[in-house]
Amino acid sequence: MAKNVFGQELMTCSLSPLTGYYRNGCCETGADDLGTHTVCAQVTEEFLAFSKSRGNDLTTPIPAYNFPGLKPGDFWCLCALRWKEAYEAGFAPKVKLEATNEATLRIIPLEVLLKHSLK
Repeated sequence: MAKNVFGQELMTCSLSPLTGYYRNGCCETGADDLGTHTVCAQVTEEFLAFSKSRGNDLTTPIPAYNFPGLKPGDFWCLCALRWKEAYEAGFAPKVKLEATNEATLRIIPLEVLLKHSLK
C-alpha cells in the first residue's frame, strides 16, 4: 500500500481530471515511472506557464492519452523534479500532503513541502 509523506495511507489526489502515473487518481509510483509523478499539487496559472516555458505544456488536451489539459485550480500528480524546479524559480504550486507520495521525500525535503502545503 502506497504511503504519503507522513507515512500514512496515500489519499486520492484527483479523479477529475483523472491523475496519477497509473491514471487511478493517486500519486503512486513504480519502477516504470521515470518522472516520479508523486507530488499532488493544485496547479496555478503561474506554474502552468512556467512548466510550458520548460517544454512541458500541461494546458493543451491530448485526447490520445486521455489528457484533458489542466486549468488553474486542478489537482495533478506532478513530477517531483519539475515541482522542485518550479520551487527554486518561485513558481511552486501548493501541495496536498496527504496525497503526496512518500517517494517525493527522496527529492524534496518535508520542510519545503510543509511550507507549500494547502491549509
